Amino acid sequence: MANALYYGDNLRVLRDSIACDSVDLIYLDPPFNSQANYNVLFRSPAGTQSQAQIEAFEDTWHWGQEAEDGFDQVLRSGNTNAADLLRAMRSFLGENDMMAYLAMMAVRLIELHRVLKPTGSLYLHCDPTASHYLKTLLDAIFGPKRFLNEIIWLRANAHNLKTRMWPRQHDTLLLYARGETFTLNAVYQPYGPEQLSRYKPDETGRMCTGQDLTVSLVRRLRQFEWRGVKPPPHRSWGASLEQLEAWYSEGRILLKKDGTPRMDGLKVYLDETKGKQVGTVWTDIERVRNTAIERLGYPTQKPVTLLERIITTSSNPGDVVLDPFCGCGTAVHAAQKLGRQWIGIDITHLAISLIERRLKDAFPGIEFEVHGTPKDLDGARDLALRDKYQFQWWALSLIDAQPYAGKKKGADSGIDGLIYFKADAKTTGRVIVSVKGGENVGVTMVRDLKGVLEREKAPIGIFLTLNRPTRPMEAEAAAAGFYENDFGRYPRLQIITVDDALKGARPRLPVVDTGAAFRRAGRETNPKTQQRLDL
Repeated sequence: MANALYYGDNLRVLRDSIACDSVDLIYLDPPFNSQANYNVLFRSPAGTQSQAQIEAFEDTWHWGQEAEDGFDQVLRSGNTNAADLLRAMRSFLGENDMMAYLAMMAVRLIELHRVLKPTGSLYLHCDPTASHYLKTLLDAIFGPKRFLNEIIWLRANAHNLKTRMWPRQHDTLLLYARGETFTLNAVYQPYGPEQLSRYKPDETGRMCTGQDLTVSLVRRLRQFEWRGVKPPPHRSWGASLEQLEAWYSEGRILLKKDGTPRMDGLKVYLDETKGKQVGTVWTDIERVRNTAIERLGYPTQKPVTLLERIITTSSNPGDVVLDPFCGCGTAVHAAQKLGRQWIGIDITHLAISLIERRLKDAFPGIEFEVHGTPKDLDGARDLALRDKYQFQWWALSLIDAQPYAGKKKGADSGIDGLIYFKADAKTTGRVIVSVKGGENVGVTMVRDLKGVLEREKAPIGIFLTLNRPTRPMEAEAAAAGFYENDFGRYPRLQIITVDDALKGARPRLPVVDTGAAFRRAGRETNPKTQQRLDL
C-alpha cells in the first residue's frame, strides 16, 4: 500500500484502496474558488460527466447533482454530528458554491478520519476563504477535543497593492488528532541576536542565562520557603524541593549577593539548548518564488521546507504519510526524503506524471507503485473513451511532452503538447505534439499538423496516435522532409503510436531543453535529513 501514487477521485481511492486505521499522518491542501485556471483535483459539480472526471484547469464550484450526492452521502454516513452540521450549513448558506464545496469536502474528511490510525493526526491547509467552515466540519468529524492547533503560515509579505482590505499574507493549517495519543515532536530554530544577547559567560567561560524557577500557578504544595526565599503569592516553584536541591548541588542556581537563590536563577547553558521551539506562527518559511531553485512550474506548489516541518513534527521514520490532493507531490517528496512511507492521490494525469518524474529525478533508483494509469493498449483505449483530456495528458507524459498551456477545454488549436529542445547554443526550439485518441485517423490529420508547423514556425511535429497509421499517413509524414541543426538531422513530422510509446519508443529529437517548461527536481544528496531551517 505505501509508497504508491493513485490516479483517480480520492473519495473512490480512499474507499477502495486505503484500509481503516492504516495512516499515521495526513496532509491535504484542497483548492477552493481561486478563480485561477489550474489544478482542480476533482471536477466542478456543475458538469455532466462522471464524478472522477475533471473540469480542466478550473477552480470553481456550483451546486448540482454531484454536490447533492455528496451531501446525501454525509447524511447516510452514520456520523450524526457531521450530518447535523451539514444540514445547518445548508440552511444557513443555501445551495451555493460554498455549500457545494463543503458537501464535497465533508464526505472526504469522513473517509480520511477512517483511514487514520488511533494515534494519527491530520493537517488541513486552507486560506480564509473557507477555513472557518472547514474547522467546524473537522470539529464535527474528529470531535472538538481533538483540535490541537491553528497554525499561521506567513507565506508572503504585504505588497503595495491598492485594496479596501488588509492585504492577505497567510495561510492556515488546522491540526487535529484522531485520539488522545499522537505524535508531536518539538521542532527548534536557532536563537536570534536578541535572544543570544541574554547569554553571558559564567566563571568557567560557558555562556549561560537565568531561567525562571517559578511558574504563574498557585499551587500550595509548591509555595514553600527554600533557602531563605519564597515565591510571590500568585506564583509557585516550578519544581519539587528535591529537584531544586539537586540543581543547587550541581551549581545550576544563580545567587544574589546575600547568597539566596534568584527567582530567575536556574542556570541554562547555551551549548545545552536546542534553540527556540517553533510555535504556531511560522514566519521563517518562504513561499516558492518564481525564481526559486525548487520551483517546478506548478502554480500551487508549496515549499518542501513547509512539508518537512509538518512531517518531522507529526510523524516518525517509517510512518505512513498520505496526501489525498497531492498536486505536484511536495508532501510525498518530503516524506521520501525523511524516511517515511507515503501515499499520494490525484485526479489529473498531469499531476501524476509530474510527480513520477519529480521523484525519479530527486531520488535515483526509487521504487514506488502507480495505480489507475493505463499499463497497456486496452487501458489506454478505455481512458480515451472516458475522458479525452485526461488521455491527452497521460499520452503526452509517455514521450515527456508538456501539455500546451494555451489550450483550453473545447478549443482546438492543433497543439496538444510541446517539447522544447536546443536548436543551437543560444536558441530554444519547439516540437509541437498532436494527440489523437479516436478510432478514425487519416492522412488529413497529418496534413493539418503540417499546417500547424507552418503557422507556428515550428521545426518538428509529433503525431501521437492511439491507432496504427495508414500507409498514406506515413507517406505524408515522410514528405515533410527533415530538420537539420548542429546536432543532427531529424524527420520533420514523426508518427508514434501509443502502443510503441508504452514499449519505450521516443521521438527522434535534438538535445531536449528540460528546463523550458516543468523543471526537473534537484537530486536529493542526503535523504532522511531535513533542511537546517526546520531544526
